[in-house]
Amino acid sequence: MDSPLSVTRRSQEEQVRLEIMFTDIFEHRFSFNEVIGFKVGPFEPGSPRLRFDMKQDLIGSYIHNRLHGGVIATALDTIGGFAVVLAISEKYANETAEQIITRFGRFGTIDLRVDYLHQGVGRNFEASAKVIRLGGRIASVQMELRNDSDLLIAVGTAAYIIS
Repeated sequence: MDSPLSVTRRSQEEQVRLEIMFTDIFEHRFSFNEVIGFKVGPFEPGSPRLRFDMKQDLIGSYIHNRLHGGVIATALDTIGGFAVVLAISEKYANETAEQIITRFGRFGTIDLRVDYLHQGVGRNFEASAKVIRLGGRIASVQMELRNDSDLLIAVGTAAYIIS
């Protein structure tokens, strides 16, 4: 059997289909992500991003008008999962969009740590992630959340089951 890395990459058309599916999943099918207003992209394994705007529904402290800690944790967890999804789609670049999507039937967070460094104040926020290790069953990821002034709001680490 050929190694996934030694075979032909999916076509550009198939890659676009996969990106459309990922966008739908991460922005709409996870209802809480849609409530928050997450927007994912680019679809490059080395630089996944997630953006969202501050809005009234996301306030955790009405006195200070700052982002709820649960939204911060959700943003970090979501960008971590998105980074793993992109890494897996790159590892199996020969597979169709449907084949990649079926790989995530048992995908899930098994550990998440969030360090809150500054108050979640800003007009908008951007989360980024880096896959540290992509094993056969577990993926490890480091994440960051920054505001529109590039202030580091929170960092996180997570482990995801991928088998």
